[in-house]
Amino acid sequence: MGRIWFPFYDTVSFEDIKSFIEVNMLKHLDIRIAAMEDDAFVATMPVDHRTRQPLGLLHGGASCVLAESLGSIASYLCIDPDRYDVVGLEINANHIRSVRTGRVTGTCTPVHIGRSSHIWDIRIRDEENRLVCVSRMTNAILDKEKGSCPTMSEPE
Repeated sequence: MGRIWFPFYDTVSFEDIKSFIEVNMLKHLDIRIAAMEDDAFVATMPVDHRTRQPLGLLHGGASCVLAESLGSIASYLCIDPDRYDVVGLEINANHIRSVRTGRVTGTCTPVHIGRSSHIWDIRIRDEENRLVCVSRMTNAILDKEKGSCPTMSEPE
């Protein structure tokens, strides 16, 4: 597929990107940006007291937070941030395997990168590379000047 990121990010270091986005919920859950490849974005998250449900298993909602964070960041890295914003439209998740300890790794790859929408496939794996969760996220790309998607007409 080749490099998918907006050219602006070629002039910014990976460490700058990591420090900019490792805030808020990501910081609270210790979600760490691990890699930015030409067509994939990767992060890890611990399975601990912050991310487990009462039975001691990785909480499905925590998996969704990791997936949505990856999909949102990936879309943001594909747009001109001076002209566009990104908002999530839909996320789904299929929980395949339980995890009790360690760190899980989410890898986000594009399904579709269009002018007005992006669709991402996020695969979350355990430390033994076993599939834990499959998620798909759809984002709308909003034109800052128009306050809407680039291909949407203005309200009447």
